Amino acid sequence: MKNFLLLFSLYLLTGLACQAPATDSSPTENSSEAAPKAEKVANEKKKEEKAKPPIQLDKIKLPKGFKIELFAENIKNARSLRRSEAGTIFVGSMKAGNVYALRDENQDFKAEKKFVIDKKLNRPNGVAYRNGSLYVAEISRILRYDDIEKNMDKEPEPVVVYDKYPTEDHHGWKYINFGPDGKLYVPVGAPCNICESEDPIFNSITRIDPDGTNLEIIQTGIRNTVGFTWHPLTKELWFTDNGRDWMGDDIPGCELNHAPKDNMNFGYPYCHQGNLPDPEFGEKRSCDEFTPPAQVLKAHVAPLGLEFYTGQQFPAEYQNQIIVAEHGSWNREKKSGYRLMLAKLKGDKVVSYIPFAEGWLNHDTQEVWGRPVDVELLSDGSILVSDDYADVVYRISYSAS
Repeated sequence: MKNFLLLFSLYLLTGLACQAPATDSSPTENSSEAAPKAEKVANEKKKEEKAKPPIQLDKIKLPKGFKIELFAENIKNARSLRRSEAGTIFVGSMKAGNVYALRDENQDFKAEKKFVIDKKLNRPNGVAYRNGSLYVAEISRILRYDDIEKNMDKEPEPVVVYDKYPTEDHHGWKYINFGPDGKLYVPVGAPCNICESEDPIFNSITRIDPDGTNLEIIQTGIRNTVGFTWHPLTKELWFTDNGRDWMGDDIPGCELNHAPKDNMNFGYPYCHQGNLPDPEFGEKRSCDEFTPPAQVLKAHVAPLGLEFYTGQQFPAEYQNQIIVAEHGSWNREKKSGYRLMLAKLKGDKVVSYIPFAEGWLNHDTQEVWGRPVDVELLSDGSILVSDDYADVVYRISYSAS
């Protein structure tokens, strides 16, 4: 009997010792919930826990006449950017749970003051500004901080504008912005890597009135957009979309999309990149039924924020062209993205898609030291770029001399 108990105890200990340790499986823009990929997710997490490389601005390649410098440092997990009329830069975050405000008081293009507007929020990625109020998007609700620029040092109490968005965390973080119609646009990502959703609010872009009323679903078939804007002349919507995972390193491509009207469908989960049926759901619907991308991007580059350039500082060729932040792949064998791209338009057609700023990824060593997230125009015509990995905000400017 003693021998049996001894053997049984050894069996239990051996079984427990072989179990994989628990890991944080919080999804990123291009992540998957698939259990068979747990080993890859765990390996990715281990890579993220390594000491971060230093900031290396000298490695960034830009077109002639452009330069990059630091606008603000130690902005933990800096994500979405929004500028007020008075020049305050509001910054959302995701994992940090903070919302920041940055002020350049002496106009030297460095943020001397940093305020933490709120903290311990539920992935407050999206920020928007309207009529003196700051709007912040959590997973399931929209908050409003009134008269914000007079209360930045007081941790003001927010008003809950709307709190009925889904609570699913997967692709639940939101980018928000006010459209030309004065309404607040709010996306709702897919609650999975690939699935059909019974609730039509998933895989969509919605809009609400500033007071939280009159919710509408206006675009569908969108896996996860974390960046959108409107053409400065036509006022038509343009947005990025992150392609699905686990179809290989090179497919499907991520997307830059154009929505000239409401109620368009961009294909998810049935069709990817405009012409690629999904292996699981593609037989149910034809790709011909959906609006194809304005531009198919490389797979897994995770395009996030984008901005039409409307300033007067850059050369004329940049006017009304789109700068796109590619956050970078998380599960591709050889990394892709980690750069700013320039989408050149002729009318409403993308005629080229080329690098504008790159160097956050060393292609030879595969080492990454930064991940661009969002782009915001400053009043002098330079641009700001947030980086949630290096915890900074950059400024990119141009001088002909």
